[in-house]
Amino acid sequence: MCGIVGYIGAQTSSTAQEVVLSGLERLEYRGYDSAGVAVLDGECVAMRKRAGRVADLRAVLAEEPLAQSPAAIGHTRWATHGIPSDRNSHPHLSADGRVAIVHNGIIENAPQLRNDLIAQGIEFASDTDSEVIAHMLGKAVAERGDLTQAMLGVVARLEGSFAVVATYAGQPDRLVGARRNSPLVVGLGDEENFFGSDVVAFVGRTKEAMAVGQDQIVTLTAHEVTVTDFAGNQAHAEKFSVDWNLETAMHDGYPTFMDKEIHEQPSAVAETLRGRTTPDGHLKLDELRIEEYELRAIDKIIVVACGTAAYAGHVAKYAIEHWCRIPVEVELAHEFRYRDPIVTSKTLVVAISQSGETMDTLMAVRHASEQGARVLAIVNTYASTIAREADAVLYTHAGPEIAVASTKAFTAQITATYLLGLYLAQLRGNKFVDEIAGYLEELHAMPQRMEFVLEQEEQIRELARTMAEVNSVLFLGRHVGFPIALEGALKLKELAYIHAEGFAAGELKHGPIALVEDDLPIFVIAPTPRRPLLHSKVMSNIHEVIARGARAIVIAEEGDSAVDDHATAIIRVPHSTPTLMMPLVTVIPLQIFASELASVKGFDVDKPRNLAKSVTVD
Repeated sequence: MCGIVGYIGAQTSSTAQEVVLSGLERLEYRGYDSAGVAVLDGECVAMRKRAGRVADLRAVLAEEPLAQSPAAIGHTRWATHGIPSDRNSHPHLSADGRVAIVHNGIIENAPQLRNDLIAQGIEFASDTDSEVIAHMLGKAVAERGDLTQAMLGVVARLEGSFAVVATYAGQPDRLVGARRNSPLVVGLGDEENFFGSDVVAFVGRTKEAMAVGQDQIVTLTAHEVTVTDFAGNQAHAEKFSVDWNLETAMHDGYPTFMDKEIHEQPSAVAETLRGRTTPDGHLKLDELRIEEYELRAIDKIIVVACGTAAYAGHVAKYAIEHWCRIPVEVELAHEFRYRDPIVTSKTLVVAISQSGETMDTLMAVRHASEQGARVLAIVNTYASTIAREADAVLYTHAGPEIAVASTKAFTAQITATYLLGLYLAQLRGNKFVDEIAGYLEELHAMPQRMEFVLEQEEQIRELARTMAEVNSVLFLGRHVGFPIALEGALKLKELAYIHAEGFAAGELKHGPIALVEDDLPIFVIAPTPRRPLLHSKVMSNIHEVIARGARAIVIAEEGDSAVDDHATAIIRVPHSTPTLMMPLVTVIPLQIFASELASVKGFDVDKPRNLAKSVTVD
């Protein structure tokens, strides 16, 4: 997830460059491994770009200033194709140096387009998928003489997701942007207009904005905005006013980054799923570099991870064992190498880490490799150490997660493990193609189901506000509800600093029930009534805790009337959600609850005490 800023004004000045740089600084949460800016300079485009932060780019510009210009585009990158480096930084130039582009997204057919361009004599200066857009636009604008018409021709050949903004030295009075599946908004100013990945890019200069719709092209001049669809027909884009200040806009209107990231989960899941299927419906995982015959021979999977990522691994165990009939073990990475694990060449070790730098998990990866196992990494950070050292890597594409307590990375990790399980089932013949397609259809429906839960946010926050003085909370779950109970307890420990424990609901009577007392809040993740045996067991647990005076807060499916007379509060999740995919919706209320309770207690939700985002010590 990268950040884009564009500016076009009526006068040639230094304003364009400074507006873009300031916007990039505010968008740095979207990408932080490199940054760049391009301006018009006579008959060509001049640019500066560097690996690192926007501050590093500013230092370069102080030593090597760019010309004054009426237009500028800029980019802060979160790498997906090509390692973080100067050469892979954006903007990218056309072969003749007259067109520059910045891009957010993934061009799925970039390898084919790249080969076609190379065959025409084009030399590439980077390893990115984005550079193909610059060269294609350069060729198209040379033929058509107009940047908007050139963009129309290029987007018709692109597959995947993209927000692109381009500038052309032959038309210095305009910028052209295009959007498919990636965010792009327009800022409407006085004798100046703006592009941004979100309004934070320009909210300091204007509060009037316009949302670029799916498959739309927007041409900006200092005085005019023109919108067409990808067929060149005039189109409508909705205008809106921004009613928050810069500080608030950094969080996109949310009080904290964590709250923002909770709401980004549907998008994170969708991005993790995007581009994973072939036109004939087969699942493909392009980042896998393990031979298919090796994966067919796998007789055991060991998931290694820490904290929240380990709970994603527990969810994976239920799904992969059910779909693939391969035994799955889940190990805390920091214990794995100390217990002399049984690992062979037929063992697949799956390492899950948001940062890809978690030292405990990295050491487990190295130990597994030394024992002859194949290692597959599920990470959210391109070219991280774990990704580089693993035999294969599956990226979650959740975008940067700023808050220390993980939310969208967790649901993206679960989604990635589902993809891995279905891929193995397809490869090994455990499931037919139409069965895989059915599961994928259900997965693609999950973002909408997650939105259903998010619509109950205020109810959940009000519940948390009534518990400001609570000092202990328990969480119960069965089947895939068990790891979600563990995750719910962890979130409360991380953020609200109170005693919280998650238990397998059936374990309650074997000891933990001694903790139950009058008025103790107990969250219960109820399975679907469509699994009557599982559901009836959890209902028995609810009766057990209520009989001892506890408050039962139940997360239950729509239409589950069995819980109505026994719960102090009920939070509903969508009916007909497949059992194995329930964690993607049942975890959201627990995240919101922990966030609100911490806020009520006056704690910093984004930076809980003693914790770091990436634990890089062993």
